[in-house]
Amino acid sequence: MTLALSRIHFPVTTLGPGRRIGIWFQGCSIRCEGCISRDTWRFREGDVMPDDVVQRLAPRLDECDGVTISGGEPFDQAAALFELLKGIKAHKSTTNVLVYSGYGLERLDAYQELRTGLIDALITDPYVRDAAQTKNLRGSDNQQLHCLTELGEAVFARCERHLSDADKSLDVMFDDDGTVWLAGIPRKGDMTRLAALLRENGHVAHITEAPRLV
Repeated sequence: MTLALSRIHFPVTTLGPGRRIGIWFQGCSIRCEGCISRDTWRFREGDVMPDDVVQRLAPRLDECDGVTISGGEPFDQAAALFELLKGIKAHKSTTNVLVYSGYGLERLDAYQELRTGLIDALITDPYVRDAAQTKNLRGSDNQQLHCLTELGEAVFARCERHLSDADKSLDVMFDDDGTVWLAGIPRKGDMTRLAALLRENGHVAHITEAPRLV
C-alpha cells in the first residue's frame, strides 16, 4: 500500500511538546470551513511506501521529542497511516505520537489499532470557525484531546489547558524551492492580519483558495 503525503518537516515546535517531526497527509473528505490547510484537501494517488517514509525519518526519529501527524485527514488513509505508525514505533518504541483528525471519536473508535499503542494522543472533531478558541493545541474548543496510552498521558495531559502566551506562536518553514509556509494553530484572524502586513510592506500576499474537488 502507498501513502499520499503533503509534506514532512523537522523540527516542528507548535504541534505538541518539544521538537517534533511533523507529517502532513494529502487528501481530506471533511474540508472544514475556514481550514488553514486547504492545500492538503485535494486527493491524489499515493506515491510512497510507509516503510520508505520511516527509513527517511530514521535519523530524525533518533533525535526528535515526538511525531505529530495531521493533514489533510490521516484517517482517510487509515491503512497506510497504521502501517506508517507501526514502522515508527518499531524503530523507536518510546516515540510519542499525536494524530489530528476531523472525525469524532465515536467513528474512530471502530479502529482496533487505537487500542494497540500506535497512537499516544488523538485530537478529534472538526474545526468550527465560529467556535471559541481557548484550548491548547486546538483550533476550536469543540475539538477533544484523548490520551490513549500511558506515554500519551505522561506527555499530553499537561496540554489539557487554556492557551498561554507561549502557545500563540507559529513555526516558519522554508522549502528548497523558496516556498515559505507556516506550521501551527493560528489564532482567529491571524492569517488575514499577516496577509495585510505583508501587503503593507510591498509583498504580494493572498489567502489560498480551496482546491476543487477531483
